[in-house]
Amino acid sequence: MWYLKLRMYILMAVLFAIVYAAVSVISFHLGITNFYFYLVLSFVIMLIQYLLGPKIVEWSMKVRYIKESESPELYQTVRSLATLAKIPMPRVGISDLAIPNAFAFGRSIRDGRICVTRGIMGLLSKEELRAVLGHEMSHIRNRDVLTITILSVIPMILYRVAWQFLFFGGRRDRNQGSSAMVVGLAAFLFYFLTNLLVLYASRIREYFADKGSVDLGNNPALLASALYKLVYGSARMPKEELKTAEGMKAFFVNDPSRALNELKDLRELDLDRSGTISPQELDALRNKSIKLNFGDKLLELFSTHPNMLKRIKRLSDWRYA
Repeated sequence: MWYLKLRMYILMAVLFAIVYAAVSVISFHLGITNFYFYLVLSFVIMLIQYLLGPKIVEWSMKVRYIKESESPELYQTVRSLATLAKIPMPRVGISDLAIPNAFAFGRSIRDGRICVTRGIMGLLSKEELRAVLGHEMSHIRNRDVLTITILSVIPMILYRVAWQFLFFGGRRDRNQGSSAMVVGLAAFLFYFLTNLLVLYASRIREYFADKGSVDLGNNPALLASALYKLVYGSARMPKEELKTAEGMKAFFVNDPSRALNELKDLRELDLDRSGTISPQELDALRNKSIKLNFGDKLLELFSTHPNMLKRIKRLSDWRYA
């Protein structure tokens, strides 16, 4: 876990550097050249992200927090996992999204929130859902939730800044138009870089969260089977529905937008065509090598989650770890 934390600390440092650079460029455009102003404003932006990040996620994901009486089984499963993980009980919520998935977010371990979407209810067995919730609980225990919350919000803000300067920033005169264009392009570059950071951080943390779910007593085959079902469920979703969560998919257990591409490969693991991945089917994958072509590697580079075959292959290794 120390390796994961080291990477996350480095990502946060790089993120601050990019935010500082973005603030400097935009402030210079506005005629402000004081170094300390840039520094203080950069910290203020980070603080705002810390305070408002969870609220933005709640609003984007249409989250409604529930009491134990509303969904006793879900609530008790989360409580059981929190006890095993030795962390405070997270808030439990249901997202009004049809996409089958689950996610965790918050400012810290004490501010953790675990949510399931409306679409996942009834899709997974009780044991499979527990494995998925164990994955989300591990995100909170690993303290990567705050990092991904901040990282996911920063690119959205930079994108809006780029859009504003590129299309609305230079309507007064030609000189202003040229200057606004430069700022807009710089903001778009910063958006691209921070988005790559989100993708990289997200891929790192998914492997550790999978291992964390196994450490909490969940059979790797159950998590693999749950992933298979989530891919299948997402593949059946209309494209319009998938777009509703496009900006927040880094929080999900899997990337819904890649479901159609992943489904073909995962079906080959389901040897008995039962719609699940059994321990025996997972064992069969353990002795196989996974080689990605250039297209798959490129797709993974720009994805929020690791290649699903690689991910399930890792689960097959952890089955006997």
